[in-house]
This record gives sequence, structure tokens and C-alpha cells, in this order.
Amino acid sequence: MKRNPHTIPIQPVPAHGETSEQVVSLYAKQKKIYARSVSGWFAGWRWALVWFTQLIFYGLPWLEWNGRQAVLFDLLSRRFYIFNLVLYPQDFIYLTVLLVISALALFFFTAVAGRLWCGYACPQTVYTEIFMWVERRIEGDRIARMRLDEGPWTFEKIWRKTAKQAAWIAIALWTGFTFVGYFTPVRELMAAAASFALGPWETFWVFFYGFATYGNAGYMREQVCKYMCPYARFQSAMFDKDTMIITYDTQRGEPRGSRSRKVDPKAAGLGDCIDCTLCVQVCPTGIDIRDGLQYECIACAACIDVCNGVMDKMGYERGLIRYSTENGMEHGWTRAQMFRRVLRPRVLIYGAILLGISLAFVASIALRSPFKVDVIRDRGALARIVEDGRVENVYRLQIMNSTEREQRYRISVEGIAGISVASHSEVDIGPAESRWVAVRVQVPPESAAELAGRSSPIQFAIERLPDGEEAARTVHEKSTFLVPR
Repeated sequence: MKRNPHTIPIQPVPAHGETSEQVVSLYAKQKKIYARSVSGWFAGWRWALVWFTQLIFYGLPWLEWNGRQAVLFDLLSRRFYIFNLVLYPQDFIYLTVLLVISALALFFFTAVAGRLWCGYACPQTVYTEIFMWVERRIEGDRIARMRLDEGPWTFEKIWRKTAKQAAWIAIALWTGFTFVGYFTPVRELMAAAASFALGPWETFWVFFYGFATYGNAGYMREQVCKYMCPYARFQSAMFDKDTMIITYDTQRGEPRGSRSRKVDPKAAGLGDCIDCTLCVQVCPTGIDIRDGLQYECIACAACIDVCNGVMDKMGYERGLIRYSTENGMEHGWTRAQMFRRVLRPRVLIYGAILLGISLAFVASIALRSPFKVDVIRDRGALARIVEDGRVENVYRLQIMNSTEREQRYRISVEGIAGISVASHSEVDIGPAESRWVAVRVQVPPESAAELAGRSSPIQFAIERLPDGEEAARTVHEKSTFLVPR
């Protein structure tokens, strides 16, 4: 007998003269979730965030700024353009701070109101909403999709499935194309795609990112949230009994049971829950919120919207499923009482740190120097004696112009008596250009005699000369001057 490799035989003790074998599967087949469409207050907010995030994502690459793409991460030339900002790899610290701010914001909002990011703005949630909308438009709502999947392969089923897949693939490829458009100028990318002249790397990333979008939003959906995303696993560490979470009012809803609108639930000994299971049908992860808080819940609030609709039809008060806190449910607090508990030490600490780092980040961006300088000693000629007994060191200065206008810079040096720049002291750097400049620095014989065999500290002063639009500004960089014995 052939056995499933994922099953194990269990052999109970047989009766006298009998043999038996029972096969138990180690894995349960994952049931497909057919989420029902829902409308309401929170669904409206969710779709508003879908539109907001996607208008930004799809629209920014096409926005022009100062004659170039507004947001462009040019990896080849190592320039990152974000509106007026021109960033270099040396500005990587800004990305680090931005990631810290994002993490603190996640902690802050999670402590206040649970998984707001997951329910409204996470790319997995956003693209799943888009793909599910396409699916509903082509195949119908929950019952229609279930019947279509269970039915035979008719012409109608074939064309509906084909149309859905075509729409999904188109959205996924356009998403991948837009993603690559942040790294390669999108208009050049469009022209190359139209002439079938995309480079190998552009082609790879368009299809890779498109495939990831297609697979995650079209098929994996809740599996990403439940098994792949680490946030679902450590979110509980950021919750406490005063965190606003989606809860089911057990005291009000139980005992649950179906009834007509004419029946008085109190006279029938029933709670307000009519056990319609709509809260389960609209859940994108397929959980029953009436079983309590579960890590699979992404706080999309679809169950709140559908339950409020049922309460309206039954003539009951809304809020059987609602945003509340553990303490609020346990003590029967009003919404105002729960909101007063929002400003608790954990939230205040998160908020203070987040605000402080955010202000420092904004101030650093606003006050950053419009140019940067790196100084490297020329290792090919550390020190040499030139005419008149003067000692010369050669340096290489990398001047990075962070503006989008040509700038002129004057180079000077100080730190040793009589030290001077022997090469050209002024240099022009083009818009958003980075250039290495060779600089010869000399000291007179009398100073060299005093410093023989020593390495003395010096300081370069690189001054941006005023150009009518920008005032003069100076950057200082330290180095050393070596005098041989």
C-alpha cells in the first residue's frame, strides 16, 4: 500500500486475532479564504489610504523638479535626488535615522492603537485590497467566487479566470516598472520598454518585483501576514491593557443565537450577537474575532463595519465589535475614560523620543552644508623638498556640490606658520557634481626645520564663494603635514 510521505501510521492494540492500522495526516490542507466585500467607516479610511499611498508611489517618478526627476536614486552616479535635496553615499546616516524614526513610529502607534500600520498602510494590505477588488469585479462577491471555483471549467469560468489573471499581471508589472523607475529615470525606462531595449538588470527587477507583487497579493495574502511577517510575532510585546484593539463585547453579545428582528433578545435569554458569522466572512485572515484577540488579526476593522451594519438592521446599538481596551472592557469604561489612559508612561516615552529624533532629523536636513569635502593624502608622494628648500605635501580633496548650480570654491590651509596652497586655490564644480582635486601644500624652510621628523596637524578651509543666490559658506577639514628628517 502506498502511503503519503506526510502521514504516520498509528497502530492501536488489536483485539485477539485482529490487525488494524490508522493513518493520521501531519498537515492540514490550507483552506482558501473568500473574504466578503464590506463597506463602512473603516473601509472608507482603508481605501483612502490605498489611494493616498498609490498616488504617491505611482506618481512620484513622473514628477519633474528643476528639469529632472523629482525623486531618483541614481546608483550609477551615486546621487540621490529628493526634490531639492541632493544626497551622496556619505549621507547614508540620514537613511539610518529615517529607519530609526520608522521603528519608533511603529512602536508608538502600536502602543496607542494596535496594528494600525498593518490594517491600513502596509504594502501587503494595500495590494491585497487592490487585487481583491479586481477579483470581485470580475468573478463576483464571496458566494459567486466560491461557486465559480467549485464548478466545472465552462467558457464563463475560463474567461473570468483569464481576465482576472491578465488584470493581476498588468498591475504587478506596472508596479515593478514603477519601482525600477525610482532608480532609472522613468521616462528613459518607458522609452526603452517601448522599443524592447530594456537592460538586463532593469528587466530582472521589473519582473522580480512584479512577480513578488503578483504572488503576495494574489495568492499568499494572509499567509504573508500570519507566517512571513515578523511583526505578528512580537506585536504583543508592545501591547498593554490600555492599548486600543478590536474587541468583541462578550458580556453584551453572549449567549449568541439567531432570531428575527421582532424577538426581544432579553426575553429570549440571548445576547446581541445573532451568530450571522459575517464578521468571519469579511476577515481577510479568516479568524473569528469573537474568540478574542489573536495574532492573525491585522486590525483592518472590517468586522466592525459589517457588525455595525447588522446591528443597524436589527435595531440594536452599534459597537458589539469595536475599538476598545482590555481595561475598558473589564471595567466598563466609557470612550472618554479610555482615551484619558492613552497618555500613559509608555506612550509618553515613545512620543518624546520620536518627536525629539524627528525634530533633530528635520533640523539636520535644513541646516546641512550645501557641499561636502573629503581630504586624502596622496600616498604616492608623502613629502618632498622643492625649490628654495620648501617642503611640499600633496593631497586629494573630494569636493561634492550638493546644489544644482555650478559653484566656485576657494581652498586655503592653516595650522603651520607660512603654510600655503601652491596649486590653484580656486576650482569650479558643476551642478550636483563630485570632483577630486589635487592640492599641493608647502611650508617655508624655517618652519620645516622646526618640524623635521614630525607630523603636524593642519586644517583645510574650503569656502564656497557667493554667487548672488547663495551666501558664502566655509567647510573645515583636518589633516596632517609630514616633514621628513
